[in-house]
Amino acid sequence: MIDGAAALSALSALGDARLASEAAALHKVPRTYLGVRVPAITELAKSWREEGGEPGERVALAAALWDSDVHEARVAAARLLTQARMRPDDAAWAEICRWVPQVDGQALSDLVADAGARRLVAEPSRLDTVQDWALDPGLWVRRAVFTFTLPWAKLPHPSEAEQAARERILGWAEAAIPVDRNGVIQGAVAVWLRTLSKHDPARVRAFVAGPGAELKRFARNEALRYLD
Repeated sequence: MIDGAAALSALSALGDARLASEAAALHKVPRTYLGVRVPAITELAKSWREEGGEPGERVALAAALWDSDVHEARVAAARLLTQARMRPDDAAWAEICRWVPQVDGQALSDLVADAGARRLVAEPSRLDTVQDWALDPGLWVRRAVFTFTLPWAKLPHPSEAEQAARERILGWAEAAIPVDRNGVIQGAVAVWLRTLSKHDPARVRAFVAGPGAELKRFARNEALRYLD
């Protein structure tokens, strides 16, 4: 499998100075930007995955890209580990968890969550780790509680265990709403509820009428977007 230096060189070759400047202004996080669009990064990451190799090699490449602190390399790292089936995947889950406290913006937060959600679905006992994030001082760590667990809001016909997990996550939302008034967290809770409303509208209505009554207006409107 390609190594970190070669992967970063391949990303750099696709860079565009104008797009890099626009990305820096958009994300407002002081790091290097190459100016490569996400679809192109995704294609590169896909080609690296298709080269084969052991899961550990892919995790090592993802770690090297992430640690470069280049925006597009971090996107590529997340894309490398965004895969439904990966066995063994303990190293991938550990690497994703290492990234969570380093996330500092919505774009990377969503991409890391996309990778992490698949590892959670593969092993739901990892929800115990996610629960600890709910009390973390880091804003983006707390947001990950609801972005990583979105698959449980998307289930049309949850099993008994899946329904229990869904209620567990709603319990975290109930605890967060009155104490975490930050718009980033309220927005993440609202998206989780909005997603659930497609499959269990009665549960969302009951939640919003109860603990969700303390949601900020924008979050309440978002949660009920498909219902009102």
